[in-house]
This record gives sequence, structure tokens and C-alpha cells, in this order.
Amino acid sequence: MRKIPFIKPNSKKVLKDDDVLEEDDNVREIIVEKKVGFNTFEVIALLLLAIIFGVVLGNSFSFFKNEIQGEKVSPELQELVSVYHNILDNYYKDIDEMDLVDAAVDGMLSSLDDPYSIYMDEDSSTTFNESVDGSYTGIGITISAVDNKVVILEVAKDSPAEKADIKAGDILLKVNNKTVDADNIVEVTDSIKEGKSKTVLLVIEREKEKLEKKIHIEEIDLITVTSKVFALNNGNCGYIYINSFAANTYKQFKKELSTLEKKNINSLVIDVRSNPGGHVKQTKKILELFMDKNDVLYQVQIKKKKTKVKDTTKESRDYPVVILTNSASASASEILAAAFKESYRNSYLIGDTTYGKGTVQTAYTLSNGTSVKYTTEKWLTPKGTWIEGKGINPDKRVLLNNNYFSNPSDENDFQLQTALDYLENLKDTRND
Repeated sequence: MRKIPFIKPNSKKVLKDDDVLEEDDNVREIIVEKKVGFNTFEVIALLLLAIIFGVVLGNSFSFFKNEIQGEKVSPELQELVSVYHNILDNYYKDIDEMDLVDAAVDGMLSSLDDPYSIYMDEDSSTTFNESVDGSYTGIGITISAVDNKVVILEVAKDSPAEKADIKAGDILLKVNNKTVDADNIVEVTDSIKEGKSKTVLLVIEREKEKLEKKIHIEEIDLITVTSKVFALNNGNCGYIYINSFAANTYKQFKKELSTLEKKNINSLVIDVRSNPGGHVKQTKKILELFMDKNDVLYQVQIKKKKTKVKDTTKESRDYPVVILTNSASASASEILAAAFKESYRNSYLIGDTTYGKGTVQTAYTLSNGTSVKYTTEKWLTPKGTWIEGKGINPDKRVLLNNNYFSNPSDENDFQLQTALDYLENLKDTRND
């Protein structure tokens, strides 16, 4: 049974391994790709970094008068660098040059007045990259401070922790001989990720017995897709839950879909409730499994120019598909929901109106480990609607009741049960 993670603003969320509970900023992500080349905006940040590493020496700005990657550097950029040097040379206190660069880049992004355009320090950048890349370095446990104890809430399937017989409910006492408590949990868990050793020694308590576990630290793939089958009166119905669109989501989705189809499903529920988004390309590839060639999947708009993104593959499907959404389904989740609603001839949306995020961000990592993410385009539904601040309305609005929140289960999941009832009342397709 899977519990739907309804995250509210300023709520606490549980993170993986090297992370702990922290405040959720309620910002939904959608990323095109990490950049390789750099445009004028990006050059500003890189030039400032170049100053630090001695590429530009003294107060000569002749370098900036040249063309950089085919673009002439403006006088405004020269002025920015001049101010940078004046502060370093003349400010009455010692200044950390990297802090000054961080502040400059952060200030530029803050001036855009866009909650999705941000500068991330090294720690935030690492966490962000792990979530969108679909992998992280660790041992595969989810932990939380409960009643002044550090409790292992979940152990990832096939992870080093599972292989070492770590179980959900174990109390974590020590990491590498250092006592763990709610006050130092960040410091201790960071040591797992940042330590030079390839192993970590845990001391856990299980049923009042203390156990030592030596565990290998590995690169762990995040599981973003899960599936199961519901037996209906008119045949088997597949169910796929996507919790985010990471770099490995399409691969996992295709594998789960293949497994379901080998079980002779004739309908499908795709659940993107509380899915905050992720890679556009992953969403596109999933949609191409279902849509007909040349169907419009979504549109992108850069300034006034609109471009239709179409299915270019021969693969398609025609069995009925229900998409489950809620108010926390955002970004890439909304692209998927809108595409099924407007381009797939046999679909139905059930749940609540989606989050309403209609912009696309591009992210790249700077040489010092920090990252920049900023909005580069709008995305529109296949029919050209911009859903920013509005969301996508389901075909049938269904809300969860208190029974689900007090006892989450498939049986109490009224949105899921409504989807299954809808599919069960369709034509029997088992012998088609």
C-alpha cells in the first residue's frame, strides 16, 4: 500500500540518507536539461569565477572587450566587474571572494522576481541534482527524529542497507562510533556522504538489542515508479505511480508498463498525485509510448515564438487510461495530464485541479559546485492553453475524505476507487 505524500507549505518532509527533515518551500520544479554551453547571462557568473582563479589579473579590462563565444560583452558587464574589483581592493574589512561571487549571482537571480529562478549553494545544489538525476550516494535509508530518537523509517529495496539486514523501525544509535541524536543528525549523516571511506559502521537498536552493521556506501538509484494490478470484472487494470520525473523515470516506467502488459491489462491508471515535476524529456518519452505519431504532446513558447512538440515515434496504445491528479501535481505532471486530456482519445482525469505551473527552467552547475536555475520558456497544453496559476481541471473532481488520512489504504483511496469503478464500467475488452 502506498501513501500519497500530501506536502503542504511549511510542512516537514523526510529526505534520504545524508539529508534530514527540513522545511519545504512548496516550489515545484521542471527542468529541461543541464547546460553545456553558456549564453550572455551565464557568462557573467563564469567571468566572475574566472577573476577568482586568476584568469583576469589586475584592473585591465581589455579581455572583456573581446568577443566571448561569439557575443560582445556589454559595458554593463564591465561595470559589474569594476565594482567587484573596487570592493575587493578598497573595502575596509577582509572579504571572502567566493562569498562576494555567491551574493552577486544570487542578487541577479533575485532581481528577476521569479520564485523558480534561484541560485543554490553547494549543499542545496547537491540535493537538487540528486533529486533530478534520480540517484544519490549513500546506503539507502530514510531517517527521522521521533521522540528524541533517530528512527529508520524506510529501507530502499536492493540497497546496501537492505543487504546488511537494516530494517524499518530500527533505532540508529551511532554512525562511525559517533552518537547520533536530533541535534547532530545533519553533521553525522553528512559524514556518510562526504567521508573518504567506502564503508560506514552503524550501531542500531532492535527490540532492545544493540547490533553493529558494516555497510558499503554506493550510488543508489531512486525508485520513482511503482506498479501493481487490480483485477476488475472486465479484466486486469494496471496501476502506475510516478512520484517524480527524474532522469531515470522513463526507463523505470517502460519496464513497469511492460510487466503490466505481460499480465494482460486492458486499462491503466497513471497516478501523478503530489508529483512535483522534473525532466521534460522524461515526460515526453513516456507520452510517446501512448500517443500516435504527429500528435501534439505540448507546446513551448520563448518570448512570442511558439513551437509544437509532437510525437515522432511509431509506438502507440489505445486502451483506456485514467490520470489521477491533485493540487500538488505540478509541472511535468501537468504536461502529462494535459497531453492525455487533449491528445489521447481514450483518457479520463480524476481527482483535483492541479498546481498550475506553466514555466520551464534550465539548470547548470558551476565549477565550484553551486548551481543556477532560471526560467527559460513557457509551456502550453497541446491546444495552446497556458495553465500558470490556474492548473488543469479534472474531468471528474473527487476529493479524499478523512477516512483516508486517518487510515491510508487502497480501499479508502476514494480517487483511486472512482478510477477503478470508471474503468470497470467500460466495455469488456478481454476478448477483443
